[in-house]
Amino acid sequence: MLDTAARRLTTPLLAPAAARLAAAGVPATALTAAGWLAGLGACAAIVVEAWPLALVLWWTNRVLDGLDGAVARRRGATDLGGFLDVVADFSIYAGIVLAVAIAVPDARLAAVAVLTAYYVSAVAFLALSSILERRRAAEHTDERSLRFSGGIAEGTETVLLYSVLLLVPAWAEALLWIFTAAVAVTALQRVADAVRLLRPRP
Repeated sequence: MLDTAARRLTTPLLAPAAARLAAAGVPATALTAAGWLAGLGACAAIVVEAWPLALVLWWTNRVLDGLDGAVARRRGATDLGGFLDVVADFSIYAGIVLAVAIAVPDARLAAVAVLTAYYVSAVAFLALSSILERRRAAEHTDERSLRFSGGIAEGTETVLLYSVLLLVPAWAEALLWIFTAAVAVTALQRVADAVRLLRPRP
């Protein structure tokens, strides 16, 4: 829901650093790998309940995720880079939830619910993206590797909710239930989007 506005805000902020990294020959995939390692570090920090460190590493992961795309667009984006970026993102999104389930026993059922909703939403988005790419649909207009259909729980909302969770882990169970509802609605939105876009034309 907020991703388009967030990209308008962050793109100019990241541009100077991305330009310097690209000029220095830093591959976008190296930034993806560094971001993934920071995300794994955030997961490990959550498990040992080092919440402030987890928050710092989570934001490091997100900044590097923004930089890898910006650098790729300057050096030449590749399909492999786009694939690795999506896998890295989804593995950390799920890893954070798993780590919270380990650290906060009362939130375990909510964590399972979030991961289930993620699974359905991800299948809907990946299937739709694949079909639209095959059709070379005109709706695939942004610069990302895959077509991300909109919803109320996109990347920006995930960043914000996870940040609040890491700041106030006592709210973990409630926050995860709220996020489960948001991701479930997003999955339904993506199914509706698919029906609209893929319905045979009369």
